[in-house]
Amino acid sequence: MKNAGTTVDLDDLDRRIIAVLRRDGRITVTDLAKEVGMSKTPCQVRMRKLIESGVIRGFRAIVNPATLGLDHVAFTEVKLSDTREQALSEFNRAVQRIPEIEECHMLASSFDYLLKVRTADIRRYRVVLGEKISSLPHVSSTSTFVAMETVKDSSR
Repeated sequence: MKNAGTTVDLDDLDRRIIAVLRRDGRITVTDLAKEVGMSKTPCQVRMRKLIESGVIRGFRAIVNPATLGLDHVAFTEVKLSDTREQALSEFNRAVQRIPEIEECHMLASSFDYLLKVRTADIRRYRVVLGEKISSLPHVSSTSTFVAMETVKDSSR
């Protein structure tokens, strides 16, 4: 295995450990070891190496946003007025400070970024778009698509 951010060589055992942890991040090391066909200590060592190498970035609770009143999802296309490296860096840093933006992807497209924005309702989204997203560095235009239903979500 190599440092975080680079390609990591994984064998079948590593891949099985990862698959089980993706399905159940709260599984005990003992149960994980049993499920992948190892004893506890070597499994624990492999898991620690996967964490240290950056393959496993962390463990967290996956919350149902609707239970928090955050069931409005919009996808926002963002076109920048400047796409030089400094402008991209400024935009990227500023996006990190907006909690309503769940995801931000730079694309090779007719626009520069696609944002996944989660809010309580369309009125709140309008405020986030008008006061936060449109004020991001170098934004020249936006276009919004509102999700009517989530059919598949990898965090479920």
